[in-house]
Amino acid sequence: MNDSTTDSPGTGLRGAVFAVAILFSSYQIWMAAFHPLSSQVIRALHVGFVLLMIFILYPPLQGGSTGAARLGKILGWTLGLVGFVFSLYHWVFESDLTARAGELIPMDWVIGVTIVALVFEAARRAMGWGLPLICGIFLLYGLFGQHLPGPLAHRGFGLDQIVSTLAFGTEGIYGTPAYVSSTYIFLFILFGAFLEQAGMINLFNDFALGTVGHTRGGPAKVSVISSALMGTINGSGVANVVTTGQFTIPLMKRFGYAPAFAGGVEATASMGGQIMPPVMGAVAFIMAETINVPYVDIVKAAVIPAMLYFFTAFWMVHLEAGRKGLTGLSREECPNPWTAVRQRWYLLLPLIGLVALLFSGYTPMFSGTVGLALTVVLIFGAAVASGVRGTPLRALFWVLLGFACAGFFYFGVGTFIVVTLMLVALTYIRRTGGDARRLALAALADGARHALPVAIACALVGVIIGIINLTGVAAELGGRIILIGEKSLFLALFLTMLTCLVLGMGIPTIPNYIITSSLAAPVLLQLGVPLIVSHMFVFYFGIMADLTPPVALAAFAAAPIARESGLKIGMQAVRIAIAGFVVPYMAVYSPALMLQGGTWLATVWVVFKALVAVTMWGAGAIGYLFGPLNWLERLVAVASASLLVVALPMTDEVGLLAVGLFLVWHARRSRKQVAVA
Repeated sequence: MNDSTTDSPGTGLRGAVFAVAILFSSYQIWMAAFHPLSSQVIRALHVGFVLLMIFILYPPLQGGSTGAARLGKILGWTLGLVGFVFSLYHWVFESDLTARAGELIPMDWVIGVTIVALVFEAARRAMGWGLPLICGIFLLYGLFGQHLPGPLAHRGFGLDQIVSTLAFGTEGIYGTPAYVSSTYIFLFILFGAFLEQAGMINLFNDFALGTVGHTRGGPAKVSVISSALMGTINGSGVANVVTTGQFTIPLMKRFGYAPAFAGGVEATASMGGQIMPPVMGAVAFIMAETINVPYVDIVKAAVIPAMLYFFTAFWMVHLEAGRKGLTGLSREECPNPWTAVRQRWYLLLPLIGLVALLFSGYTPMFSGTVGLALTVVLIFGAAVASGVRGTPLRALFWVLLGFACAGFFYFGVGTFIVVTLMLVALTYIRRTGGDARRLALAALADGARHALPVAIACALVGVIIGIINLTGVAAELGGRIILIGEKSLFLALFLTMLTCLVLGMGIPTIPNYIITSSLAAPVLLQLGVPLIVSHMFVFYFGIMADLTPPVALAAFAAAPIARESGLKIGMQAVRIAIAGFVVPYMAVYSPALMLQGGTWLATVWVVFKALVAVTMWGAGAIGYLFGPLNWLERLVAVASASLLVVALPMTDEVGLLAVGLFLVWHARRSRKQVAVA
């Protein structure tokens, strides 16, 4: 993000931009608590706020002369305000738009075409050319696809049908992704922003440093653990890189890891945050809405793959440390992890409450709203209680806190939210001059800013969804893939993986998932893959795409911190995550890995196989286990691991036997090398 115009402490925003961000977050909280407007209006205003913030944060003509920059700011505000004011059209004329659905009047044409153009331009400014180009191709297909030869040609659609679908329907810009962005996603991003402002990052870093910082390769293991813990509250991989990476990457470099490897470790670990329950990435919420299953079912399916993903990263840095002879920090440099937990245990309460509500059957929106309210009450409210002067004010605080809890249990979550905001207002009277108030405002502003890339991607990818549903091209392409892979599930999986990786070179995880799941997930379903497993397969490799050069977003986010090229970091990230590529395939062949069918014994067996396969694959990739591996040993290790993935008759038995023989052979050879040395 271009912060040249924004440098206020704690948020990077200032002045009117800061006020807009606060207003945006306040609007989202109000909608979540009371839901006073229709879903379509909520989505439209959400997109309007996103357009306003992006254009004022990314104004035109930046980097030129002072006069040009000033003109650019004026243009940015103008475009942003046009987008926001035009979004109000859905609210003011809601009944008229419903009555004449599909029939456009002149003003509808102006509003619709302008909003679509602004969404394309805002996405280009915030995310680069990749996603707008792909969405533009789909838009051109909708407009001129009838002229294509062969089966890809559609029957033809008028411009009015295209504009009506994209700008006024529920399958275009304001489709399911925009709905999820304006409800679940924003709340959970805001939840993570509040916890970060309250000091959760320091708690995670201290805990990780205290538990593994003194072990072999400890600094890199700290990166893996702290990123995994951050993933529980923040589902954004790039955001995790730029937060935990500020601490872990310099630490890894200081203890002997190469800059590219240090950046690769952080990028790999941070991207895993998108599949780390309970607050997974935005795709998890979109997936739940798309396939119409409870969010908690997605969480359950992701638990074991997420653990295997982080085990993979942990194992790879352990092997790299052994190969290079790297040590950890001294115990004196490492804080006591349990002291850190004892001092800041209350930061965990909102997360525990969120998990409890999700697994009790409540919706993600309700759970996220209550989790946010608990964060305010338990963290910022505690600061108020410790800082107010005099017994009357302290008593007032506890009365309001009690009323907030009563409001939650008897009057609904809306009352709970309103009262917690009253508690935040009390921070004005703290002796320290309102530190908690500043933290609360900073969290609101940060939440709005962090939501922008996700929100604009969700809006623009609606163009693809709208065109796919209008033309039916997904069914045609899916049929072609079925013809290719109908006799080979592995071939269909491999083609799906390639599609995810190639698309991920130009677009983020959300549109990558939406495009690929629209095309490939139904194909996998017809080939016998369970519904959640097929979508999780696409999701998993969408994450891997952000680590795959030449365009690896997480790697390039780590580049300025590591002071290394994003391409080199991406190459190392693929090397670190290479063993994790087997996990989605194992889940397809053994759905028990995602808790989809089968007994607990079957789940334990497939998890054991996965651990053995990842261990061997990692040893082959790094070239080290008990000691250095030669090329023959590396090939045997990888081949043995591959047998555990194939899931054909006798392959498990042969694979485990091969692993056992390899371990005996390598252990004896390593002991001889040590004796000779």
